[in-house]
Amino acid sequence: MKVSPKERAPMSAQSLIALGFALIILIEMLLLMLPASSLSGEWTDPLTALFTATSAVCVTGLVVVDTASHWSLFGRAVLLLGIQIGGLGVMTLLSLIPLLSGKRIGLRQRTLLQESVASLHIGGIVRIVRRAMIGTVIIEGAGALLLALRFVPMLGIVRGAGYALFHAVSAFCNAGFDLMGSVSGPYTSLESFSADALVNMTVMALILLGGLGFFVWDDLIACRFRYKKLQLHSRVVLLMTAGLLIVPTALFYIFEHDGVMAGMTTGERLLASAFSAVTPRTAGFDTVPTGELSSAGSLLTLLLMLTGGNPGSTAGGAKTTTMLLLLLLAVSILKREEDVHVLGRRMENGIMRRACSIVIVYMTLAMAATMAICALQPELALRDVLIEVFSAMNTVGMTAGITRALSPLSQIIIILLMFGGRLGSLTFVFLITHRPQPAKIQYPTDRLLVG
Repeated sequence: MKVSPKERAPMSAQSLIALGFALIILIEMLLLMLPASSLSGEWTDPLTALFTATSAVCVTGLVVVDTASHWSLFGRAVLLLGIQIGGLGVMTLLSLIPLLSGKRIGLRQRTLLQESVASLHIGGIVRIVRRAMIGTVIIEGAGALLLALRFVPMLGIVRGAGYALFHAVSAFCNAGFDLMGSVSGPYTSLESFSADALVNMTVMALILLGGLGFFVWDDLIACRFRYKKLQLHSRVVLLMTAGLLIVPTALFYIFEHDGVMAGMTTGERLLASAFSAVTPRTAGFDTVPTGELSSAGSLLTLLLMLTGGNPGSTAGGAKTTTMLLLLLLAVSILKREEDVHVLGRRMENGIMRRACSIVIVYMTLAMAATMAICALQPELALRDVLIEVFSAMNTVGMTAGITRALSPLSQIIIILLMFGGRLGSLTFVFLITHRPQPAKIQYPTDRLLVG
């Protein structure tokens, strides 16, 4: 039988990456269902295992059972492995096999790696991946050592070291999973460490470093950390990272001064404000209860969730560069300029169209999921559902406390959002729609009134 060219066409890079994530989630789910994975020694129901596996591999952090209270040492190891694979990317880790064996990586594999780490160029992609692996080991190791200074005296050598490693990997991969349920109570995240500068600064540093992006790491090393020598993308990312730390910190300090941070000293309030500015950009930890934030603080958290981290990093969200381009597009329209410029460079129209599409898709999915969950469970408050949906879609992991109250159908919606958020909104939509066909008819142009 003759095979058509369409049938012989290889799977796209996006499809292979999605398939890789789906297979890892399935394997993780099956392992978490085993009696050996739970502290009680009983089987975990499939939906709970699927929800947790998706949250781990998609580095989200939303949970329907407390991580420390439900999972055994084996179960936590499975979760940690899933977080590490999800943070670095399936294709990135698979590239270790030929790298360690000394085999040459072909063009097809290099294309997959370029898509996985969101590199601008296919040239030098193996070097970027190698540096990403080495950097991950060094940064997570350093973070674990710093956290061990706090956890070992508190929990003992073995347990404290294990907790330090788990939280270092979870923070660097922007996952938000924690084991503090056995220390300060279930589902409390890092709230008992809100005044601890060592824990706060270490976790924030890990989150920010993981969220920079592997391409930026490589550029910084190549340019020996000289800002003016960096490529445009790296300079924009560093400026956005600084701005999204300073401005939201000041806003949280103002919004929550007499709210959830009332009673704190000035230093503690600054620390909590900075942590609240960093963690919504897909990390998922919290040092103050998310459900107790003021209306202004909740809205700011939603905006930071949507913004997310940087392209090619362990973080999710629409990405900082996407939001910057939309803002600059609005400015250029108001100034009646034809083009959008960033640090003296003109942006291509294709990039602007993609940025607009990403945000529109994210917002459409968010509104559709929010309406569906509110219709399924009208007893849930709209603000809490919005936080849950934005948290899942942008792989954040923060919650107002309703995750455990979600019905099975609502949990499935959240699972799909977490999976789609890890892949990226456009990739997710491309996978569930048909391949584009060339237009057979060229329609005449016309105009619509807008604004």
